Order: sequence, then C-alpha cells, then structure tokens
Amino acid sequence: MQDLTVTLIQTELFWEDISANLAMMDNKIDGIAEKTDVIVLPEMFTTGFTMNAGKLAESMNGAAVSWITAKSRQKNAHILGSVIIEEGQKYFNRLLWAQPDGGLLTYDKKHLFRMAGEHKVYSPGNSHLTVEVKGWKLRSFICYDLRFPIWVRNIANSYDAAIYVANWPGKRAPHWKLLLPARAVENQCYVIGVNRVGEDGNGLLYSGGSSIIDPLGNILYQHSDIPSIFTTTLNYDRVREYRENFAAWQDADGDAVSFFR
Repeated sequence: MQDLTVTLIQTELFWEDISANLAMMDNKIDGIAEKTDVIVLPEMFTTGFTMNAGKLAESMNGAAVSWITAKSRQKNAHILGSVIIEEGQKYFNRLLWAQPDGGLLTYDKKHLFRMAGEHKVYSPGNSHLTVEVKGWKLRSFICYDLRFPIWVRNIANSYDAAIYVANWPGKRAPHWKLLLPARAVENQCYVIGVNRVGEDGNGLLYSGGSSIIDPLGNILYQHSDIPSIFTTTLNYDRVREYRENFAAWQDADGDAVSFFR
C-alpha cells in the first residue's frame, strides 16, 4: 500500500463572502509547493458557519462547485470541504469531494448543530461517503458529527482514515482535542481534523487545533490558533500493523445502529 500525502488548510474566512473566500483558497492552494494527494478545507469554507442559507446557497452548478472541480484537476489532487447547497427546495451543509479526474462526490452533514439552529435551516444527510485514494479508504464527516460515535463507527475496517471538516468554536476547543483522538482509538484509524481560525460575523472565535491523529491516539500534528498550511505523509503500515497486533475490531458489536434500536 502506498503512503498518502495530505494537506490541511487552517484559515480565517471572510464572513458570507463567497467570491473572497474562493479567491483566498485559490491563492493558498497555489502556494502549496509539495506534491500532495488530498487537500482538506474547513466546513462552509465559502461563507463561514452561517444560517443565512436563503441568501448564500448555491446550486450544484454554482461557483463553489465549478471552482473546486477545476482546482482539483489543476492541482492533480483530491480537494474537499463543505459549502451551502440548495437542492430540491432544501438546503444542505454539503461536503464537496473533487477528484483529479473531474469527478465530484458529496456528503450531506448528518448531525445538524441545534444549538445554532442548524437543524431548522438545513436538511440532514443519511448516508456515508467513503473515497478510495491510492488504496486508502477515506471517510468524510462534518464538525458536529464528531460527537456521535455510532455514526462514525468503523465496521469491519471499512475505512482507514476519517476526515472531519469543521467550524468548531474556541470555547469548546477542549472537546475537539479530546474527541479526535477518541475517534482514532475506537476506530483503529487515522483521524484528520481541519478547523478554521479567526472571528465570524456572529462574534464567535475559532481556535483552530487542526490535527492529525494516528490509530493509537498519538497526536502527529496539531496547530494553534493562527492560519497554517501543513503537508505530511501518512504511512499505511501503522494502520495495518496495529490492526493485526491488536485486533479489537474483530470483537466490535457489528452494526451498532441496528444494535441499539
């Protein structure tokens, strides 16, 4: 199995300004000198975490989709992050996963953050997205999903790395830093979390903490509260050897969602 190179972009966001954020992301990605396989952007990277979907939602033919698919081809890398999409008279916090061959896959956020009223504005998704890159199985999640271990349960090693894109406020940063390693340990996989920094239009502060955790829960990378672009290479043998030597996954409860009904 080949190693996987990933790039995490931790950044401030222009509040509710799609064109400014796309221009900024364009410049940041153009500045990545290393060859990378996967580039991860934050949640709602074109707007910040806003409930103003009626004003800001795009279609799947909009500027964000056009930009991310073109940028993925240009950079010859997978690029992912979430945006606000309107489809079928509903709004979705939708992760776009652009592939270098021009393909585009999506994941709609399952768990909507009710404390901000997200569940009143957006519709939830009901299916996972797992993408294979260089033989690695990568599964994507969005922010609040991190708090729900049943939804992210790695049944029969169905994925090798979980990727979380987020707008996770600084006042709950300890939870972010606690739960990312927990998800890595219980699922025996790498965990990648990309959060934003700065202040949004509601006055909320974000402290970053973008991280990479290995399957044993070791923090391989964790950044503070300033913008950063970080590229590293993940070794698949670390996953394989741990699963072979400590095969807890074989004693898991199977389909936990069905089990607890």
